Parts: sequence; C-alpha cells; structure tokens
Amino acid sequence: MSNEWYETLGVFDLETTGIDVESSRIVSAHVGVIDADGDPIEQRTWLADPQVEIPVQATAVHGISTEHARSFGRPAEEVVHEIVLELRLLVARGIPITIFNAPYDLTLLNREARRYGIEPLHEPLPIIDPLVIDKAVDRWRKGKRTLEASAREYGVILDDAHDAAADAVAAGRVAQAIARRYASSLESNIDLLHRQQIQWCAEQSASFQEYMRRTKDPSFTTSGAWPER
Repeated sequence: MSNEWYETLGVFDLETTGIDVESSRIVSAHVGVIDADGDPIEQRTWLADPQVEIPVQATAVHGISTEHARSFGRPAEEVVHEIVLELRLLVARGIPITIFNAPYDLTLLNREARRYGIEPLHEPLPIIDPLVIDKAVDRWRKGKRTLEASAREYGVILDDAHDAAADAVAAGRVAQAIARRYASSLESNIDLLHRQQIQWCAEQSASFQEYMRRTKDPSFTTSGAWPER
C-alpha cells in the first residue's frame, strides 16, 4: 500500500544540558527526513554553545562537554532560530515530524525560542510520538519504554544512543515499525492520529499520576499536555 503517512517522516531530536524544560539549554540537535525504508534523505545537525556550563551528568549522557561546545559550537541564538525554521518548513510541507517524547523536545525548544526573542512554533502538527503511540497500542508490555528499549522491541538498530542524529532517525524508524505492526488498529489519517495522541497522552499521564500518588507521593502531579507543555 502506498501513500501511507509513515513513508516520508520528519525526525527531530535534542541533546541538552538537563531534564528541566524551563531551564535546560540545547547542546545539539538534528532535523531530518527519512524515506519509507528509514533511510535519511535530508539531514541537518547542529552543535550549540549553550552559554552555560554543561553539567557532568549531561556530558556523561551525550558526550559533549562545556569546553567542546564552547570551542566548536555555534551561538545558541542562531542554532535555535535555525531549528525552529527547519521545523516550520517541514510543517509547511505537510511532513509529519517524529519526536520521541515530544513534550520534552518541543517545550524546551519553545522556551529556548522565547529566551532569545524568537517566534516559537505555533501548535506544530502533525506530530508522531512513538512513545505515546507504543504505550497505547501495546499497553501491557513490561519493561522500559526508553528509545533504546523501543528500538530493541521493534528491531531498529541504534548504535549511537544519545547522539541527536542517531536518536532522531531511530525514533522515525520505530514509528514506521509500529505503524506496520499495528496497521490494522492504528489510525491511517495523520490528522486524526495526531488528535488521538493528545487523548492518549492525557490518559497515560493521568494513570501515571494516580500510580505515583498511590505508591510514592500523595502530592505528585504531572502534565498530560501533548505535544507541547
């Protein structure tokens, strides 16, 4: 069957200084396009000088030190501007953008754009979030749902985890594998699938919040907003 939404996918990933979307900064990024076989046909990668110290914990994950970013990275404001522009072009072309755990990357990018006075993306769509879709179509599977774990589950090779380009492409390939495995139960209309993910993420977050309140912290809260918070 041709003309499926997953035959041409945009892919996007960030590596950053931390996990707090309000304060963390972009260190590296990748925006690209993959074809029906998961092969990159467009790709652009950035290294930014985030203008803050990169914590050693973050460097341990993605391998980029403060010194390396300062020596070889471009000014963060320029990088953020170009990332937003590339994503805006994909939206204008009607190419779905795959982002694993989209609320993290899109929210952090939004805060970075605002930090530098750059017009942020406005309700980008359609977004494909393999994390949200995987939890919805295979709800009871045990084990982690990280990108690395999902890649193993769906037979996707990820040799260089936490490299922005490798992670972005792997997320796209995982999305394609999910779409093919669950073709009979997954919405084929990309706009409807985008809306379904909004509902799924809200439900998943509510379930996680209930679990955390019951087992660990009665005051725990989490946002269910998707694809941006």
